[in-house]
Amino acid sequence: MSRRDELIEKYAADIKDKFNEAPDMELLTKVTVGLGPSIYNLDSSKVSGSSEKELETVKNNFLMGKLGLADGPELLDAINKVIDTYGRSDKNKYRAVIYYMLAKHFKKESIYN
Repeated sequence: MSRRDELIEKYAADIKDKFNEAPDMELLTKVTVGLGPSIYNLDSSKVSGSSEKELETVKNNFLMGKLGLADGPELLDAINKVIDTYGRSDKNKYRAVIYYMLAKHFKKESIYN
């Protein structure tokens, strides 16, 4: 099993455990591949839920940049909801999982087709 496949399995387990849902493995794989080599970097593979700068980066680069959403308070609300569900105190909030959950929340899975 490749390192990427191992990470995808770890992300799928987080989705099952933290969000109580069976992950769409095809979408999760596409989100993970879309993150490129950042998934292998200890710092960039995770999202800090306590850093406003980090949350703005998720909003600007992913929600607005990748998903094409218009700026508004609902973007940060959605990010915070996902982070709260993940567990604010959990140090291992994987970027791939957060992006996957946000894509599903905004029903933008088609971006990855």
